[in-house]
Amino acid sequence: MDADALNRENTHLKARLAEVEAALAEVQEANRRLEGILRAAQRDRFGKSSEKLSPDQFNLPLEDAELAQGVLEAAQEKAEAALARARGDEPRKPARNRGHLPAHLPRIERVIEPASTLCPCGCGEMTRIGEDVSERLDVIPAQFQVLVTRRPRYACRRCSQAVVQAHAPEHVVPGGLPTERLIAWIIVSKFGDHLPFYRQAGIFERQGLSLDRGTLGNWVGRACFHLVPVIDNMKAHLRGADRIFVDETRAPVLDPGRKATKSGYFWAVVSDDRGHGGAGPPIVLFHYAPGRGREHPLKFLAGYRGRFLQCDACQAYNALTEITRDEGPWQLVYCWTHVRRRFVKRLEREGSPIAEEMLRQIALLYRIEKTVRGHAPADRLAARREHAAPIIAALRPWLETQLSRIPQKSLLAEDIRYTLAHWTGLTRFLDNGTLELDTNPVENQIRPIALTRKNALFAGNEIGAENWAMLASLVATCKLSGVNPVDYLADTLQAILDGHPRSHIEDLMPWHRPQPSSRAA
Repeated sequence: MDADALNRENTHLKARLAEVEAALAEVQEANRRLEGILRAAQRDRFGKSSEKLSPDQFNLPLEDAELAQGVLEAAQEKAEAALARARGDEPRKPARNRGHLPAHLPRIERVIEPASTLCPCGCGEMTRIGEDVSERLDVIPAQFQVLVTRRPRYACRRCSQAVVQAHAPEHVVPGGLPTERLIAWIIVSKFGDHLPFYRQAGIFERQGLSLDRGTLGNWVGRACFHLVPVIDNMKAHLRGADRIFVDETRAPVLDPGRKATKSGYFWAVVSDDRGHGGAGPPIVLFHYAPGRGREHPLKFLAGYRGRFLQCDACQAYNALTEITRDEGPWQLVYCWTHVRRRFVKRLEREGSPIAEEMLRQIALLYRIEKTVRGHAPADRLAARREHAAPIIAALRPWLETQLSRIPQKSLLAEDIRYTLAHWTGLTRFLDNGTLELDTNPVENQIRPIALTRKNALFAGNEIGAENWAMLASLVATCKLSGVNPVDYLADTLQAILDGHPRSHIEDLMPWHRPQPSSRAA
C-alpha cells in the first residue's frame, strides 16, 4: 500500500473514530439527563407538595423520564451503528415490540421495490418469494370536513300541483355551520381537555376557518339548552343515592363592574358505588354557587334522600346534620386522606416520630381496604371489623396520650386535635360496608375543573359558570362510565333533536351506552 493510500485509510479511520467518540458522548449526555430527571422525580415524590399533586400532574416527571429514555435509546442506537460501521459490519436493526394496532384503523399501503429485480449473476428476472410487512401509526391532525346535505324536490309534470321534499333535519344551530358532532367536539375540548374557546379558535384558524370564541360559545350554549333534560335526570338519580361524596373548588367569575373577578365555587356531588360492587350508576354533578357558606349545600342538596355524606371537614356541611328530613339528618363521613396530609407535613417539616407512626397506622387501614376493593358491603364490613377495628380501637387512646405529652400550641398538637374532633365521622366506615375511607372519588373529579379554570382563568359571568358546571358534569360522567364523551354528546343531541320522548330520557343516560369496542375512540 503506497503512502497516499495509507494516508487516506488513516484519515478514514480517524473520521470513524471521531464519529464513534461523538456518538458515545451523546450517550453519556443523554444518560446524565435521564439520571437527573429520575433524581428530581424521586425528590418530588416525597417532597413538600406531593400531597397537592393530582395523578395527572404527578405523571409529568414520569413523562419527562420516558422522553429522556427515548433520547438515550436513540443515542445508543446511533453509537452502535457507528461502531458497526467502524468494524465494517452491517448495523443491526433494533428489536421493536410494536404491539397490535387496532383493526378498525384505515390502512394506507405503500410498496417499496428494490432498485432492480434482475439477478446480479445475469440469470434474468428474479421471482418474488415473500415480503416483510411493518405497520406504523400515523395521524391526520385536526382534519375538518364539510357535510353537504341535499334535499331533492319532486313535482308532478301532469298537474303541476304536487311538490314533495324531505323535511330539513333539526339542528342545534338551525341554518348554521356546525354539525352536532362538531359541537360535541368543542364541548369536550374545553370541559374535558381544558382547551378554552380562544385556543380552539386558533386550531380552527390553522385550518383556514375563521371562527371566533363568541361563535363557539354561542354554539355550545345552544347545546346546553337541549341537554337540560339529561342533567335533570342525572339529578333525580343522585337524589336517590344512599351515600354521596361532596367537595368544592374555587371558580373565579368576571365581575365587570369592578373590572376584576369575584370568587364563586363549583360544588361537586358524586355517586360511585363501584368500590362496594354496587349497581348504581356512577354520576358526577357540578353546581355553581357564589360562595361556600352553609346555605349553598343546604340549597343544592334539598330533596336528596341519602343518609351519608362523605366530605371534608368544611364547616358548611355541619348544617346538614341539623335539618329535619324524613330520612333523618345527614351523617357526615370524614376523610382519612385529609388526616394523612396533615401528618405528612409534620413528618416532612419536623421529622416527627409521632407523625411517622400515625402514617404507618393509616397505611395499615388502606392496606386492608385494598384487599376488599370492589367486594360486597357485607364482605368489606366483616374484613374491617376483623382487621381495621382493632387498629382504630388502639389509635385513639394512643393519640390522646401523645397529645398530653407535646406542647399544646404546636402544629402537631393541632393536627391530633383535628383528628380526635372528627373521630366519629372518621370511624363510620366500621359500621357500613358501602362507605369509603376518603373522598377521593369526588376529589378526582374536582381536579379537572381546576385544570380548566387554570387555562380559562375565569368564567365570563355566573350564567356561564352554571353552563360550565352542567357540561363538565356530562363529560365527567361519561368518563366515569368509560364512554367516549364526543360520541355520546353528538348522538344524544341528535336523538333529542329527532324528538326522543322525555318520558324515555333514561335511555339517553351515559351509563346505558354500550362500551366502546374496536371503534375509534
